[in-house]
Amino acid sequence: MNNILVTGGAGYIGSHTVRQLIQTGYHVIVIDNLYSGFRWAVHDDAEFVEADVGDYPLVCSLLRDNNIDAVIHFAGHVVVPESVDDPLKYYGNNTVNSQRLIQACQDSGVSQFIFSSTCSVYGESDGHPIDEETALNPINPYARSKLMTEWMLQDAARSGKPVAGGEMFRYIALRYFNVAGAAVDGSLGQATPEATHLIKVACEVICGKRNKLQIFGTDYPTRDGTCIRDYIHVDDLAAAHVMALKYLLDGEPSTVLNCGYGNGYSVREVVEVMRKVSGVNLVVEEIKRRAGDPPALIANNRKIRHTLAWNPEYDDLALICRNALDWEARLEARLRTTG
Repeated sequence: MNNILVTGGAGYIGSHTVRQLIQTGYHVIVIDNLYSGFRWAVHDDAEFVEADVGDYPLVCSLLRDNNIDAVIHFAGHVVVPESVDDPLKYYGNNTVNSQRLIQACQDSGVSQFIFSSTCSVYGESDGHPIDEETALNPINPYARSKLMTEWMLQDAARSGKPVAGGEMFRYIALRYFNVAGAAVDGSLGQATPEATHLIKVACEVICGKRNKLQIFGTDYPTRDGTCIRDYIHVDDLAAAHVMALKYLLDGEPSTVLNCGYGNGYSVREVVEVMRKVSGVNLVVEEIKRRAGDPPALIANNRKIRHTLAWNPEYDDLALICRNALDWEARLEARLRTTG
């Protein structure tokens, strides 16, 4: 049985991935400081350590004492507008702490690393699907902090310097497009307070937790003036991590992969789907653009399909919205009983 350390495994995407890792047969240790994660979201069969991923001595001990075979790194700040307002917070946590984690892996003999990156590294797009060779031009501190970590991983892999123990360092950076939805069985979902993701916010409005949904910008060069995004179901994204892990454990080379469906939906189109799924006429307020938002981001996913044989199961915007809404309706009871 392989031993896997998952950073940020109490968070939204991390908790879904931990569950699938355990179902696949891996032994998982989660390290999370619970800044935006929840202890109840960690699978019962995973070991849990409440600590900061930037704690180099502690992480080295975890890696060595548990004979860790690979690290999956989710831990990080993810709110684009906040990164614009407080960029050093993002460089400190997303970049500096990632460097400490990579160093701990190299010094402790862990040669395989999966990184939670973002499609935001591409920056502006002409609306056509983006492949992994598209020029990188991040337009906000969040995206730049993630790209810096990608560069560190790339340089570490290219250096030719083996980790302690003699193996060569290899990695996969998964560039997420817009992750949404909740576990199909209803057991997990996004619980982050003050979330900014469109589908999550729409669900909160429908459930009466917010008064209205704001659309940030209606003058983008898109088909209806609102931003276009490629929405990927969280369970499909978690499956991609499990497949990426097998890829590395099988000895395959470092690579970068887009994680998306190749379908783009505008903000207004998502709102309409949410109305149909819920039967609720959401109150919508159209306001000025939000800092750091590119007009359109749509994945070309040919590479991940070929490299990992990834075949997503839940490429259905209505299903994504319905799963997210069902989870939101259950969330308050979950928080009351578990905190």
